[in-house]
Amino acid sequence: MMSIDNILAQATAVAVKELYGVDFPAEKIVPQTTKKEFEGNETIVVFPFLKASRKAPDVTAQEIGEYMLAHCDAVEKFNVIKGFLNITIKPSFWTGVLQHIAQTPDYGFTAATDDSQLVMIEYSSPNTNKPLHLGHVRNNLLGYSLSKIMEANGYKVVKTNIVNDRGIHICKSMLAWLKWGNGATPESTGKKGDHLIGDFYVAFDKHYKAEIKELVEKGMSPEEAEKQAPLIQEAHDMLRRWEAGDPEVRALWEKMNNWVYAGFDETYKRMGVSFDKIYYESDTYLVGRDTVLEGLEKGLFYRKEDQSVWADLTPDGLDHKLLLRSDGTSVYMTQDIGTAQLRYKDYPIDRMIYVVGNEQNYHFQVLSLLLDKLGFKWGKDLVHFSYGMVELPNGKMKSREGTVVDADELMDEMIATATDMANEPGRLQGVPEDERDDVLRMIGLGALKYFILKVDPRKTMLFDPSESIDFNGNTGPFIQYTHARIQSVLRKCCEDYKSVDISGVAPNEKETSLIQRLADFTVAVADAGRNYSPALIANYVYDLAKEYNQFYHDCSILKEQDAAVRCFRQLLSETVGNVIRRGMSLLGIEVPDRM
Repeated sequence: MMSIDNILAQATAVAVKELYGVDFPAEKIVPQTTKKEFEGNETIVVFPFLKASRKAPDVTAQEIGEYMLAHCDAVEKFNVIKGFLNITIKPSFWTGVLQHIAQTPDYGFTAATDDSQLVMIEYSSPNTNKPLHLGHVRNNLLGYSLSKIMEANGYKVVKTNIVNDRGIHICKSMLAWLKWGNGATPESTGKKGDHLIGDFYVAFDKHYKAEIKELVEKGMSPEEAEKQAPLIQEAHDMLRRWEAGDPEVRALWEKMNNWVYAGFDETYKRMGVSFDKIYYESDTYLVGRDTVLEGLEKGLFYRKEDQSVWADLTPDGLDHKLLLRSDGTSVYMTQDIGTAQLRYKDYPIDRMIYVVGNEQNYHFQVLSLLLDKLGFKWGKDLVHFSYGMVELPNGKMKSREGTVVDADELMDEMIATATDMANEPGRLQGVPEDERDDVLRMIGLGALKYFILKVDPRKTMLFDPSESIDFNGNTGPFIQYTHARIQSVLRKCCEDYKSVDISGVAPNEKETSLIQRLADFTVAVADAGRNYSPALIANYVYDLAKEYNQFYHDCSILKEQDAAVRCFRQLLSETVGNVIRRGMSLLGIEVPDRM
């Protein structure tokens, strides 16, 4: 069965052909849900047809409406507001729409085929000198959700992570561990490896600042003190030894990084995100250097007198970009080129999406140009999924001072808040004791994920844990509770409602509105994929849950006397529950059956 949008689009195209003798592509006709203040279910804008009709907008809309009323079985009546044709669909048609949605297991989703494009999505990108923090949480949730949305739109998807596992910041943690660690391990301290190493990164900064202060008090300028402080000198020496392959430094680096990876894996698993392929900067930076040198030989780049290598991007409206330092070492841009080289070798990428904060907008503008010059077919069209920062009510986060709100603490806090909420009278009464912890986990993490994902990704957002877990309003727990309410209704059904003939049921206004909302799921999924916006899914599911609660309040379900109507409403409830679960899965959010 075609969707109502497709049926009306095709009927409109036929009407334009018959009335005005012009072929107008049905795929360019996009019916919209009629605004609440007007009568009708679907609205068609007729302005694109005026060239064909050579008549006023209201006259054109009237003629098309009359033709569709006579020739399209789905149309019950219509009205015209200037150039807007508002169509009311026959109630019996909506019953068929409901049955179609209920009988389609993957309604709203498009399965990938052998010919589907391959989309690679990079997200997370942590440093191995500290735990994942709140900024990483938004990055991971956006990246994972985007991967699910792209899969639902029929793309093949590869989820990747690039780990920043080398550089001066890594050496700072290593040096601090050697100086003040006393052989500490995750096992001996009872700390996750990423937290343990993060402590030493903070310790380095503390001692480094003390050295700078001492040098400044002796008359050195702050800028010179930052360069001459013994600790930073030792850290740079350690980095040089690492790049030279010093066995002792490399062994320490490998040991400490493995502690961090084990910690990251725990956090990723708890957060519910995953990757298909992980790349490491320690493997890619040399590849990037070699690729840049190849580009230099081909005349794509140029070398300055100090032997540094640059790209001239002034013809593209940008500036000159450093690619290799005078000592031949790589910069971040070079590492990204190397990672791209390896990825292109590993996968036949059609589209590359980088989930990275908006402070890197210029970086990816440059990277796109460089990859295109180097011959990567997807380089020019790479997508920088740019998102805003996350702030807390008490201000921004700072990593070196150790005041970051890390991901583990945040998840702990969310589950603790859910637990406090559950202790209120009347909460979680129907949840068995052995399911309680799992439900609390779903509520806490669902609140966190939904609150972050419902916001337009491009905007800087303020995350308020207490507001996110409210059971009223546009929150994850509100939607989860609606799903649990539906499951409670279905558990109380005493008949096989799916076997009853409901074809003769004419839905009322509330039921029609709810079915129409269900039918819009395909549009929401497509729009979210086209616009790279999990927020479109989040707000669709919220609207669906809100619509269902209005229906639940106004329409009796289990006590309805008419058996066909009762079974119709039970099927409607089940279908709403399924679409809520499917929509929330695109956000990486679980929905409990009991709350």
